[in-house]
Amino acid sequence: MVTMTTPTLSAAARLVLDFVTSGEALSDRADLARFLREHRLATEGAIPITLSDLDEALTLRAAMRAVLIRGEGNTGDNPDVMARGQRVLDGLRVTVRLLPDADTASPLAPAVVDEVRRGLARIAGAWAALVATGELRDLRV
Repeated sequence: MVTMTTPTLSAAARLVLDFVTSGEALSDRADLARFLREHRLATEGAIPITLSDLDEALTLRAAMRAVLIRGEGNTGDNPDVMARGQRVLDGLRVTVRLLPDADTASPLAPAVVDEVRRGLARIAGAWAALVATGELRDLRV
């Protein structure tokens, strides 16, 4: 008899998958604020989110999704989507912590003041943890 075990996803993997699969639940600025609060990526209260912030979040989500789909053997990835997503990541400032927070598997922490960009930097840190541990290879959307 063969038993199958379901691997337990790390906190970083759950965050990335929630972000990548948010679909229509992340279609406007209020949705982005709700997502950031629900995932403890932003403090409670009003979060000033610009259309540019929303565009960056959606661009990053599309690029991460393209990587995960490509990992499933899909060869139709769009280099333009990937390039735009990389530009978002390049613009996020992160720092390395000697001791990571208990909530995250990543020693990367946001080094920005803006609430939205800090949330996106935390998602980027989770992505980095998945890449570093190899867990990214096992994720499916």
